[in-house]
Amino acid sequence: MEEADAYRTAFRRGLRLGLPYATVSGVLSLSFGVVAVQAGFTVLQAVVTSALVFAGSAQFAALSVLTAGGGVPAALGAATLMHSRFLAMGIAVAPSIPGGPLRRAVEGQAMVDSSWALANRGDGTFDRGLLLGTTVPQYVAWVIGSIVGALAGDLLGDIERYGLDALFPTFFVGILLAELGRPRGRVAAALGAAIALALVPFTPPGVPVLAAAVAALVGLGADPTPTEAA
Repeated sequence: MEEADAYRTAFRRGLRLGLPYATVSGVLSLSFGVVAVQAGFTVLQAVVTSALVFAGSAQFAALSVLTAGGGVPAALGAATLMHSRFLAMGIAVAPSIPGGPLRRAVEGQAMVDSSWALANRGDGTFDRGLLLGTTVPQYVAWVIGSIVGALAGDLLGDIERYGLDALFPTFFVGILLAELGRPRGRVAAALGAAIALALVPFTPPGVPVLAAAVAALVGLGADPTPTEAA
């Protein structure tokens, strides 16, 4: 009973913490809906893509390949590469999700960058209620934003003039700042940035980000110091 109460409390707290990120999600998905329809998607295709994929970086990567004349396999490859970071994140969060394989697989779908960071207790475990609760408003906003963008694309026109391209880096910088207080966080961030910058001129998009994840290994052996999620 106490465990269920703790889960509900964490879930409700996650809903509150997820609201600021939901605002960003809504705007980003709105821009995807606009660009997708302008690139030839139907409204239904744009909305279903957002509802099923729910990942801005993967969706925009696939869209850029398709609009450049690439085929579906190439688009799926680009999306998979952009999503590859979730392999490491999933391995980290797996021990904190109870139940059988099907339940764990379903609940694992709620793991997005911000919810993963906020649910991280800093000691190698994750708060399941916080993880799921934080994602709910973001997903709802993501789907609604895609619907609005797909339907109102003609009215909005050139989406780039609104400066929405700045939201992605700002979003991830916000997550990064929350992680810098963890053991060796600043060292890992600096090393990851150095790796990514060094590879950008020579490798395809997505590879620098994937390679930069190696910097996280500097945290191995560090004394865990739990931090309170903001």
